[in-house]
Amino acid sequence: MVEQALWTRARLGRGGPPLDLLTARFDKHVYAPHAHDEYTIGVCVGGSEIIDYRGGHIRTGPGSIVVLAPGEMHTGGPGTKTDGYAYRALYAEVPLLQDGSTGLPHFREPLIDDPELAAALRLAHTELSACPDPLETESRLPWLLTALSCRHSTARVTDCVITGAGADAVARVVRDRLADELLAPPSLADLATDLGMSRYQLLRAFRTAMGIPPYAWLAQYRVNRARCLLESGLRPAEVAGAVGFADQAHLTRWFRRVLGVTPAAYRNSVQDASR
Repeated sequence: MVEQALWTRARLGRGGPPLDLLTARFDKHVYAPHAHDEYTIGVCVGGSEIIDYRGGHIRTGPGSIVVLAPGEMHTGGPGTKTDGYAYRALYAEVPLLQDGSTGLPHFREPLIDDPELAAALRLAHTELSACPDPLETESRLPWLLTALSCRHSTARVTDCVITGAGADAVARVVRDRLADELLAPPSLADLATDLGMSRYQLLRAFRTAMGIPPYAWLAQYRVNRARCLLESGLRPAEVAGAVGFADQAHLTRWFRRVLGVTPAAYRNSVQDASR
């Protein structure tokens, strides 16, 4: 196993606080005793790791989630002499796990068996490490961390659920603001403050009304705008920045998700048809 540790810094919305993501793969590396100011939330993706924590030992396996509390000393190293270990970790400030829930979450058990949530955290971590879009980070990670907190800690959801016409009204305001500020969309935290609600309430209302989170709606809106520009003859590299995607690769990823083809293939096909 080739040892590797890759750090990515994402942001929770434009101008929002940072959130660090770690992608790690080790053969023999053993961490010295240390602690973090944030919650450490890791998902094992290969091999096995032994973590010394709170006077005991935690043995991870693929698909397991580990939650280490802020300020708690711990170490980490390979679970066996022959196999290494690989994991994805994120470092979440305390308020992020309180978003939409009661009090400070306490995890009685640091090792959590929740395959569905582990898969969702791993996917979000992988995609955000590749392209740490602020709105996508803010749409996905607080939602997943609230689920982690409310499923497996002492915290419980406290926000009132907004449904029906109320959810539709919230979604309409959010959609209008995101469309109007396409190149530099506002943070969900700022939008929630303007609407007099928490970010979790906003996310839940938007998902209720639209069936998708805000970043996914904005990406599809950008794809539709990109189609018009591609049809006018602009190249994909020019279009990406014009509609707010980070780069051409980001445009291509969403264009294929929404339309099933690359921007270049779409541009060629519509231009061929017009001749």
